[in-house]
Amino acid sequence: MQEHNLVFDFNARYYTLGQLNVNTRQIWFVLHGYGQLARYFIRKFAPLGEEQIFIIAPEGLSRFYLENVQSGGRPDDRVGASWMTKENRDTDIQNYLHYLDVLYDTQIGKENKVPITFLGFSQGVATASRWAIHRSAGFQRLILWAGIFPPDLDFHSGKEALKDKELLLVYGNSDPFLSDNRFAEMHAISSKLEVSPQRVTFEGGHEIDAATLLKIV
Repeated sequence: MQEHNLVFDFNARYYTLGQLNVNTRQIWFVLHGYGQLARYFIRKFAPLGEEQIFIIAPEGLSRFYLENVQSGGRPDDRVGASWMTKENRDTDIQNYLHYLDVLYDTQIGKENKVPITFLGFSQGVATASRWAIHRSAGFQRLILWAGIFPPDLDFHSGKEALKDKELLLVYGNSDPFLSDNRFAEMHAISSKLEVSPQRVTFEGGHEIDAATLLKIV
């Protein structure tokens, strides 16, 4: 048996919130977590609308039923999306980097003067981190929300891409997915990247907290 790869055109969806015009103060790309859909995820950023912030929410390229098929899930059950899994991961990473680049160029263009934030939530943190290093000149701030840097980053490129950027690590103090071991891993990776993200915490769990969003605007 021999594995093959094929390149073809692919349609992908995304959602926006607010308006991109002369009054826009900031642009945020917000990348959802595992099992979420962009149209629901983007609603969590509605409080930023009054701050004249334009929100762009891409969606992971793989969708699936959240209900385990073996448990009798029906076709009308909830659907979620994923950025990647361990299967064929390098191809998935290249695909979503290309997708995010095309989305950026379509929405923003090359003459943009508005500050840009990349925010990743949970699984989206790894996606946002890889994209930030891949597209180092296209943003001013990277927010890692409820997640940490992935361990397979290119540290040489990462040091150059992140050295002049604002970095925030945001999480709830009751987040069940973040432990001392995870924070130790984050510290080790940050050291290799020669960065020190500012920590912002809130009372809560694995979630987007509206008050904290407004705090970090």
